[in-house]
Amino acid sequence: MGETSTGLNENIAGALCYLLGFLTGILFYFIESENSFVRYHAVQSIVIFGGIFVLYIVLGVLGGILAIGFFGGVVALVVWGLMLLLGLLSFVLWLYLMFKAYKGEKTRLPLVSGWTDKYSGSKAAV
Repeated sequence: MGETSTGLNENIAGALCYLLGFLTGILFYFIESENSFVRYHAVQSIVIFGGIFVLYIVLGVLGGILAIGFFGGVVALVVWGLMLLLGLLSFVLWLYLMFKAYKGEKTRLPLVSGWTDKYSGSKAAV
């Protein structure tokens, strides 16, 4: 494992990219300019958890709007159920990605790996 410009081992810095979701991803993206492993995980954290954050906002607004009306209570329950499911899946994904980064692995996820490669400057995963 190599060191990063932050002085951390790359596997620790890679795992820390996920610690606070897209916020630590943004932080490591801007402070780590040399280590492609850390930049890969930083970009992946931004794309995945930033996307989940936006999805939460959309579902919350949609649930609030659709809660008005005759069937509003039922619709709101469905939307809140979807949000709960998304939260549980996000938590499992968060743990998985932190674990894989700590082990020194680049995890390629189907919907985001293209963006991750493009914006991290990384080629195909190791």
